[in-house]
Amino acid sequence: MSLALTGLDGRVAVVTGAGRMRSIGRSIALELARGGCDVVVTGTGRAPEHYPDDEKEVGWRDIESVADEVRAMGRCALPVVSDVADLDSVNALADQVLEKMHRVDFVINNAGAPRAGDRAPVVEVDPAVWRKVIDINLNGSFYMSHVFGQKLIEQGEGGAIVNISSVGGKLMAPTTAAYAASKAGIHALTAAMSGEVGAHGIRVNAVCPGIVSTSRLDDLTTEQWQDIIDTYVPLRRAGDPAEIGTMIAYLCSDQGEWISGQLYSVDGGQLAGR
Repeated sequence: MSLALTGLDGRVAVVTGAGRMRSIGRSIALELARGGCDVVVTGTGRAPEHYPDDEKEVGWRDIESVADEVRAMGRCALPVVSDVADLDSVNALADQVLEKMHRVDFVINNAGAPRAGDRAPVVEVDPAVWRKVIDINLNGSFYMSHVFGQKLIEQGEGGAIVNISSVGGKLMAPTTAAYAASKAGIHALTAAMSGEVGAHGIRVNAVCPGIVSTSRLDDLTTEQWQDIIDTYVPLRRAGDPAEIGTMIAYLCSDQGEWISGQLYSVDGGQLAGR
């Protein structure tokens, strides 16, 4: 006998930051589609000249490619260029989702700021860089939760919001203040909102990935990352993006319907007990 998740078939999920080929967002979209969801796939509309070489080599088309993969599973897909750091853009996204998909059930706040000068001591980090990280990671999660939370309440059928955070928001390590503050803020947002919307049958959780094999690891060599993994990760390997996707699918499913307000580390044991 195998365990099958239920409660996903025919539901509509919105996944932000889902356009990269090697990414957690793409895997979340695909795992939800595999479970039976129709998926709204969003991204900021990256210019092709900024794609990594492996994406260029295969003719990757950002959110359009992910949408095609969702459709290949027999599910509906709606690719939308949207900026989570802009409230007007988030409102426009919500209007488009309801106009074309007619409902929303699950909101996955995955969009994140790229590493770009933010890994520096507080006394050295550029305030503009700080604002960008906070705007995308924390304010973006707030705007999405604010706007789509209203839609879920109005719809009156429950639902789930899952914020993609990071173990960095628990570690709060030196030279990561902007990133760690944005992720710790997501933890507070998650916990507070879960207590506010629970009466409407809406669950709010956060998933905190550790070191996952995505394009975000391209800033160091494989050997450098392996040294870090061997030092800090008891299971001695990086996570696969699909392992994050399956966790999100579980939290959205019937089987996860009594879970809310939690901050789950999915990290190979890096933060045991945390």
